[in-house]
Amino acid sequence: MLDASTHSRRRFLQSSAAAVVSIGAANIWTSKRTAAQNVIGEGDHTFHFNHQWAQLPDKYHWQITHNVAVDPDNNVYVIHEGNAKLAEHPSIFVFDESGKFIRAFGQQFQGGGHGIEVHLEDGTPYLYVTGYQQTKTIAKMSLDGELVWQKYAPMQAGAYAADEASNPSQIWGRDRFMPTNFAFLNDEFLVADGYGSFRIHRYDFDGNWKSCFGGPGGGKGRFNTPHGIWVDRRGDGDPEIVICDRANNTLQTFSVDGQYRKTVPGFGLPANADTYGEWMVIPELVSQVSLLDQHHNVVVKLGSDQERILADQKANNGFTIRTDESKWEDGKFVHPHDACFDKQGDLYVAEWVSTGRVTKLTRA
Repeated sequence: MLDASTHSRRRFLQSSAAAVVSIGAANIWTSKRTAAQNVIGEGDHTFHFNHQWAQLPDKYHWQITHNVAVDPDNNVYVIHEGNAKLAEHPSIFVFDESGKFIRAFGQQFQGGGHGIEVHLEDGTPYLYVTGYQQTKTIAKMSLDGELVWQKYAPMQAGAYAADEASNPSQIWGRDRFMPTNFAFLNDEFLVADGYGSFRIHRYDFDGNWKSCFGGPGGGKGRFNTPHGIWVDRRGDGDPEIVICDRANNTLQTFSVDGQYRKTVPGFGLPANADTYGEWMVIPELVSQVSLLDQHHNVVVKLGSDQERILADQKANNGFTIRTDESKWEDGKFVHPHDACFDKQGDLYVAEWVSTGRVTKLTRA
């Protein structure tokens, strides 16, 4: 049996999953009508969208938003990549579920903030943070930002340049440590080195490295940017590890001891994962958020604008809409980089856009 106290900040929300109310056939609207009512989705999966949900004080500004997390009180944590030259500006903002600002911290991750999770340990929630670029670190903190421990490249893995832990700098490569996201098992956690060695590292909760698996490759246990990671506990079977193998446009699943199981194709740069009840959410960097059933079938695509975003990429040899807020459309995503459920089954979506954006999707 799994110990519920060791589940991640998203997993413990699943106890409320039975409260999700199904929407009857009479409430299924056409996409045109729902867009006019600030609603996206279809069938049992319709959501009111609010792109301006979070209320940020004037003394702070939005940066490139990367990831979101929810704590046991339903407060929302947003981490930004940030700007290393703005060393005094926080990279982590905290809001309540209505979008009211609570606090900010995390200056040490400026220029490299990336992944963020809340994990409950013996009844106490902790914040886990990854940093890439020049920070190249993983850290465990209190919810107020007090540091519990901080670690750098696990040199025991035999995968990294000689000075990667002792002298982290903004150098990329397969022999570099560029951690992106966390996932949690009963007595240990996993770290995806999504931009570095393409390995999945295993640690205990004191931050001691234990082992790793994976590495660069085209699939079946090898990766091309294993950016997102999640432990999927849906259903009655054993839990499994889900890796968002972003540049291979697939999900890969593994047993909890790291043995490859299967590949799920058909995504547009899948960036991370989360579960609530029987559903899994996959934010795709190519402009949509997908909900999956327990067999990894897509049941609905939310806010998709793939045709326009891919046309922009082709015409301009890169994604330019992400830097021009005037071209963002209501009810459409640009580049979803992370998404998580809260305890009501509502969603928060963080996008990789230059001025930052976190959208709240409230069940209709």
